Amino acid sequence: MAENDREYRVIARRWRPKTFDELVGQDHIVRTLKNAINAGKIAHAYLFVGPHGTGKTTMARLLATALNVENGPSASFDTNGEIATEIANGSCLDVIEIDGASNNSVDQIRNLREECQYTPVKCLYKIYIIDEVHMLSNAAFNALLKTLEEPPVHVKFIFATTEATKVLPTVTSRCQRFSFRPVNDVTLCQKLREIADHEGIKVSDEALKLIVRLANGGVRDAQSILDQMAAFCANKIEEVNILSAYGLAADAKLDEIISAMRSGNYEKILSLSDEVVSSNCDLYRVLCDLETRLHAQLSRLLSTSSENFPEREIRILEAIHRSKDDTKSGFDERTNFESILLHATEQSQTRAIDYILQILRKQSSQFPDIQENTATSSRLPKSTQDLLRENFHAKIRVLKGE
Repeated sequence: MAENDREYRVIARRWRPKTFDELVGQDHIVRTLKNAINAGKIAHAYLFVGPHGTGKTTMARLLATALNVENGPSASFDTNGEIATEIANGSCLDVIEIDGASNNSVDQIRNLREECQYTPVKCLYKIYIIDEVHMLSNAAFNALLKTLEEPPVHVKFIFATTEATKVLPTVTSRCQRFSFRPVNDVTLCQKLREIADHEGIKVSDEALKLIVRLANGGVRDAQSILDQMAAFCANKIEEVNILSAYGLAADAKLDEIISAMRSGNYEKILSLSDEVVSSNCDLYRVLCDLETRLHAQLSRLLSTSSENFPEREIRILEAIHRSKDDTKSGFDERTNFESILLHATEQSQTRAIDYILQILRKQSSQFPDIQENTATSSRLPKSTQDLLRENFHAKIRVLKGE
């Protein structure tokens, strides 16, 4: 094996932020922590919550560095300093990173509590970073509570988790909580373009958008996908490469499916389903992408038009959201996929009675007896209600021009 092969580090590691300003998409947290450090208002415990790959552990290391650098604490520090370098490469004895999934017993937490009493070797603070803290047992949490509430002055705790609801409320209440957000598509695209240009990777804009779609707001995931595709495509990434490698459907194909569902064209839906299946697409992923695309289109429709409520699109979105997990059950994934599309289309053709009544009330001058009939029908005998219902649907057909 060549020397440079042994030394290769993946993009996600090489591009890990070294300063607060390099961390993208979490400006609200960066601003708060920098202000707290500069003002000397440093809490004894922090809880970082958010999806994976959004910068929780990186932020914890940056905070540990800012608190412990020479002439610190300081939010603006020299990344080449001795302490900053040791923390970055994981060799600092006073910054202890613990995996909550594998160090979750009460005995291990008791050992940690005893170690807290010893002063730092080199730094100002001894900092414990516990990743996936929700994996600690209840007994371990309870063993930590007293130390967490009143730790020694030289100790700071930083917890990170993807599942905040599993952290005991008694722990959460003793921490300053910060919520990390998925990074928006525009910011993530800009970051990936910067990385690609610096690394000499040729990647089309369409391919970048697909990588961002796959990453779902996670910077680390986006970097890993870019790294993988650069190796797969010899540093020249096109849209078709990612579609093939990850089993995605192109945006144009998704739009065709949505259009066919809106128009109730069942034959076209089945034809497009054949194309998706023959392209070896991940059918569950296709449904997820349809859901995301429909949601984006709905947002645009509602923001630009207040008159035409997109009830049909909402019904399609609801049906896909409820049923997409069904593709993983049963014996035939394709049959499940087609059934979901057809059922969502059928659901979109029905109209809610409240919405129809709203239309009819707007036309009350044309049919003045509608409001009275609909208001009193529930108090009439069933036979009379049936007659009113038949008259009601006849008027609807007139309104629709049938």
